[in-house]
Amino acid sequence: MKPFIRETLERLRLRLHELDAQLSAPDATADLERFRALTREHAETDTIVQPYLRYLECEAQRHEAEQLATEAAASGDEALAAMAADEVAAAQAELERLEAELHALLLPRDPDDERNAFVEIRAGTGGEEAALFAAELARMYIRDAERQGWRAEVISESPSELGGSKEMVLRIVGPGAYGRLRFESGGHRVQRIPVTESQGRIHTSACTVAVLPEPDEAQAVQINPAELRIDTFRASGAGGQHINKTDSAVRITHLPTGIVAECQDDRSQHRNRAKALQVLLARLQERERREREAREAAARKGLIGSGDRSDRIRTYNFPQGRVTDHRINLTLYKLPAVLEGDLDDLIRPLQLARGAELMAELEARAGS
Repeated sequence: MKPFIRETLERLRLRLHELDAQLSAPDATADLERFRALTREHAETDTIVQPYLRYLECEAQRHEAEQLATEAAASGDEALAAMAADEVAAAQAELERLEAELHALLLPRDPDDERNAFVEIRAGTGGEEAALFAAELARMYIRDAERQGWRAEVISESPSELGGSKEMVLRIVGPGAYGRLRFESGGHRVQRIPVTESQGRIHTSACTVAVLPEPDEAQAVQINPAELRIDTFRASGAGGQHINKTDSAVRITHLPTGIVAECQDDRSQHRNRAKALQVLLARLQERERREREAREAAARKGLIGSGDRSDRIRTYNFPQGRVTDHRINLTLYKLPAVLEGDLDDLIRPLQLARGAELMAELEARAGS
């Protein structure tokens, strides 16, 4: 374990003793607001300290097993030496597991990670082929949501002539949806022979994906109703006779920024309006977040990129059956499975890379 991590954990262990003393004091509940804050801090600190105490206990067990192995080897007792070596190996494996758990617990948490997510997919260069690929990406995210036991809703879609999507907005509803999908933001490139290609040549097309956390209504950006223009129109695409006869689809424009959101997935104009407003709030919140990060000089691109839509993050090569994530130089030869929503082997390495990046920042701050 790195010294700065052990020092951090020792400080937390001492802090837990202080919190125990403060919470057990006779006047602990005199100030209920302070008592609630201390109780919350105690719970958060204890969550980290308990695995650390198990780590220290396991470390002592490994030390004892190592001493036993040395003594058994010196006395020529091979059976005891082998048993002690097994204990050392088991203790080492448990230490590595606990250290990984502690690393994860120490990392700064993004409160948005547990939120639902909006996934915006737009066809880029490549015309109809890009639109077809955009629809495949949407299907991939819907399948991934199903694998997680989550719900995926199509908020809005602009279909293309060949059955693709010029633009689609999904709402993924499930605990941790944004935390899982946040690294999907960026440029997605596809290399394959388009259905419109008569000479069998491989073309390169592109789509952009943006993943936004669904805003907390209590903390959402405040919008002046006078700054909104709300238009209704007839929904496009499939939907039966009813959807073609009523202006149930809603488009909301935030006049100061020009940001637009629309929803056409419901027959109720009222529900479409509410969903479009949610998407608009998410886009405004994302815009504000990026501006804040720029002001704080947090635009430094790390290992996994900035999440900007102009970043080319991934290539899907159909002739070779491979998918490559350019941020971490990861190549997998399982393109069909990925397109069926099997994203774990792509997402997990990105999460680990982000964790390593955050841990390095913590270490740098500790050493400064």
